[in-house]
Amino acid sequence: MRRDLIIAIFVSLLLHGGVALTGLIPKAKAVTKAAVEEVPTIEIMTPPPPEPEEPEIVENTGETPQETASLAPPMQADSISAVIDSPFVQQIQAPPPPGLNRSVGAITIPTGRPVTGSGGGGLQNVFDLASLDQKPEARVRIKPVYPFEMRRSGLKGEVVVGFMVDSNGDARDPYIVRSNNSGFDEAAIQAIMKWKFKPGRKGGAAVNTRRVQQPINFTLEAQ
Repeated sequence: MRRDLIIAIFVSLLLHGGVALTGLIPKAKAVTKAAVEEVPTIEIMTPPPPEPEEPEIVENTGETPQETASLAPPMQADSISAVIDSPFVQQIQAPPPPGLNRSVGAITIPTGRPVTGSGGGGLQNVFDLASLDQKPEARVRIKPVYPFEMRRSGLKGEVVVGFMVDSNGDARDPYIVRSNNSGFDEAAIQAIMKWKFKPGRKGGAAVNTRRVQQPINFTLEAQ
């Protein structure tokens, strides 16, 4: 009896539970359907294609547009500058004393007689002293300049200069005949070129005379 009662109660419970579950299933479906219906939908609209832009009209004025380019000047590389503690001072040589010309040996002085047979640099009617009616005579004597080196050293000298006297009385083509000190040669040549002579005469006319010699003495007492 008790066993049958238990079975009857169990069956009753199953029946009531099935009825309850059957009632819940439609409600769950209804809730799910309502939730799905409430989700908003987004409609994607495709934008219309853009309208084509009107081409820009450029008036042709015949001028070529200038291209402007802003170019930066090239940068110069930094250079290392030397720092000098004391400035450079160039030593200036003291000027020579007044009256001193070029130093000895600055020019080439011819020695001996001219190489040419007649001498005189192409002058015509050149005669020797022995064939003249009147020999040349010095009328203006210029004192030679004593070389500074020779004066400072206390040296004396004598130079015999050979030259030609032209028809105007000027000395030409000088050369050294003999000299006891070559340091006086240039001064002797320069002095004799400043002398003035009475030209030699032949047949009453002034002529060119060659192989004229004149000694030039350099003494400290005469200075």
